[in-house]
Amino acid sequence: MEDPRLHRLANVLVEYSTAVQPGDLVRIAGPPVARELLVAIYQAVLEAGGHPLVQMVPDECEELKLRLGTEEQLRFEDPIAMYTVERIDVSIGVFGADNTKALSQIDPRRQALLSQASKRRMARFLERARAGELRWVGTQFPCHSAAQDVQMSLSAYERFVFRAGLLHLEEPVSAWRLISQRQQRVVDFLNSCHEVRLVTPEGTDLRLEVGGRKWINCDGKENFPDGEVFTGPVEDSAEGLVVVSFPTNYGGRLVDGIRLRFRQGEVVEASADRGQDFLIAMLEQDDGARRIGEIALGTNYAITRYTQNTLFDEKIGGTFHLALGSAYPETGATNQSGLHWDLVCDLRTGGKVFADGQLISRDGRFVDPTWPQPEHMPT
Repeated sequence: MEDPRLHRLANVLVEYSTAVQPGDLVRIAGPPVARELLVAIYQAVLEAGGHPLVQMVPDECEELKLRLGTEEQLRFEDPIAMYTVERIDVSIGVFGADNTKALSQIDPRRQALLSQASKRRMARFLERARAGELRWVGTQFPCHSAAQDVQMSLSAYERFVFRAGLLHLEEPVSAWRLISQRQQRVVDFLNSCHEVRLVTPEGTDLRLEVGGRKWINCDGKENFPDGEVFTGPVEDSAEGLVVVSFPTNYGGRLVDGIRLRFRQGEVVEASADRGQDFLIAMLEQDDGARRIGEIALGTNYAITRYTQNTLFDEKIGGTFHLALGSAYPETGATNQSGLHWDLVCDLRTGGKVFADGQLISRDGRFVDPTWPQPEHMPT
């Protein structure tokens, strides 16, 4: 029996997030476990007049390449994948896996090599997006492995996923447009600021220069669900300590207790209670991996719990996150890397955010009541 919520999600992705037009070449990529959603998106693209191109790769393929591939094979830059990036008008990515920990025994140095193989392709993807030549969005398919990670039943996890995207509402697009208006007020203010400081009781005290950089309103157009505002800080400006609040699942590895000290924009000290070898290997993969490519404030107050899934965790209302590695060119940032690793810090129990010395957020709530607030989220 088909789940009508998946068709509602597919329609939002096609009509709102990427605004597929007649004649658009639309890549739809995801794992076999998300087959039902991939088919629903395919149908929605056809109904919008686009040309859907489905790429569905079994999870086992990446594991086999990492385990059996030679160094040459791991470094190989796929020319077909690059050609696709050059030709598509829209990219819709669906996340999901049968086993989110399948790569946990892989040598992290091999994962770093594979990451480097996609570096040029990622840079070209972001370049086309910045130029307005390519529209994209990524979303999560609610599957058993993701539900197990957060110790929920599948039905409970489905409710969590769809509510985070406001898909329980009859008119989710209208709700996202209202959210966009509130987030734009934050963006307009921050675009006039030169320095941001973020402080948490756990020990985080980070200063970043953002003058001349553009803050972006994330309102369901590139991630879904969404709910954040972000920019790329000045590359050599990061100073201070970051104590990451939550474990992070990256490349099939769970890393916990991360502490990073920045000086003149670079990570000069890095440690983790769990997964430290993997953390160091990711930082050493290229020159840009030790710098911050993104700094963001989470504004989706419909997401209240940590799930080991960055798509949701980085949007939690009352958090901030930074991404090590590649920056988004549309912010004016220039850092490039094969890495883009989002790390989330909780502001909800004593955290503070300052912009040019002015307190703008306390305990995970914006001081300005017209900016996103928990009570604004529709029920």
